[in-house]
Amino acid sequence: MNDLDLNTLLGAEDDEGQTRRRTRGSSKRGDGRRRRRRRNRGRFLAPLLAFVVLAGIIGGGGYYGYLWLSDALVPDDYTGQGAGEVVIEIKDGQNASEVAEELERQGVVASARAFTNAIANAGMSDKLQPGSYKLRKQIPAASAVEMLAPGKRLFAKVTIKEGLRLSDTLTTLAKETGRPVKEFTAAAKDAGDLDLPSYAKGKLEGYAFPATYEFQPKTTPAQMLAQMVQRFNQTAEKVDLEGGAKALGHTPHEIVVIASIVQAEAGRTEDMPKIARVIYNRLERKPQMKLEMDSTVMYALGKYGTAATFAETKTKHPYNTYRNLGLPPGPIVNPGDHALEAALNPAKGDWLWFVATDPKSNVTKFASTEAQRQELLAEYRRNGG
Repeated sequence: MNDLDLNTLLGAEDDEGQTRRRTRGSSKRGDGRRRRRRRNRGRFLAPLLAFVVLAGIIGGGGYYGYLWLSDALVPDDYTGQGAGEVVIEIKDGQNASEVAEELERQGVVASARAFTNAIANAGMSDKLQPGSYKLRKQIPAASAVEMLAPGKRLFAKVTIKEGLRLSDTLTTLAKETGRPVKEFTAAAKDAGDLDLPSYAKGKLEGYAFPATYEFQPKTTPAQMLAQMVQRFNQTAEKVDLEGGAKALGHTPHEIVVIASIVQAEAGRTEDMPKIARVIYNRLERKPQMKLEMDSTVMYALGKYGTAATFAETKTKHPYNTYRNLGLPPGPIVNPGDHALEAALNPAKGDWLWFVATDPKSNVTKFASTEAQRQELLAEYRRNGG
């Protein structure tokens, strides 16, 4: 065997060995790649799994967080028509938040915030009016807002007519408000808290101003009478009672007394200034004449009407102007603004008498002489007087 053959054999062996080594080396490298791939998959799957778990936690927390946030943003509120009734009083100066808390406390709304949201949406946060309101319990906040509109306030509407005596005024108040008349009588006697003007001398007669009033259910009799006196004071200021009285040479109280007689005697508003003039003419006449007003006699007797009998005119009483000179001690009725204005602005004329010649039409005619007066009295009798 020559060297070439030997080298060839050796080369073949080496090549085979190298081939085997390459084959074995290739197998190890393949296993390494597989291990690296497994390790790489492990490195990828672990973060993915952690992300999935974390996302689940966050997702669950987000759901519950959403529920919490939803509850926080959307407060509890009732649905339906509600049931039962409750009277809610809004006090002067209360704001919407304070009213909301009271509504929740009384079981009207499910939550105070539901009401504040509803009233804000309705643009009524600053439009709540003091007063009493009747609401159902367990109603939607929006319904509560509607039921607290100013027009839904509870009140007793009472009209006090002009010319009523105080006793009749108190009876009317009791009837219309459902309060016992004795409560009004007691409040009228305890006039210290009614804010009467000083010239009223502590007497309410004549100063409970006739008008239409709206009283809340919890308004006390004393508060009602105080409102009426307040209305008188406002009217007195409007007509300048004190200034006008001074200009006429009388006290404000005397003007109210004159106005009360005018109110009691007049059948029509247009006759009031003339009747006032008759009173002034008699008071200012020299020598002074007695007023001889039948209405004052009837007041003294506790009767009604403006036609006293001859026997009644002889009654001994401070209010009987047939027996006593000058004005009676106090008003005989509660005069209205027309009578007050007539007393402050009497018509011009020299009349000394007036006669309601036709009781049916309330027409009053005036006389300056005794002869004219007798003619008017004859007409009065012809008309059934």
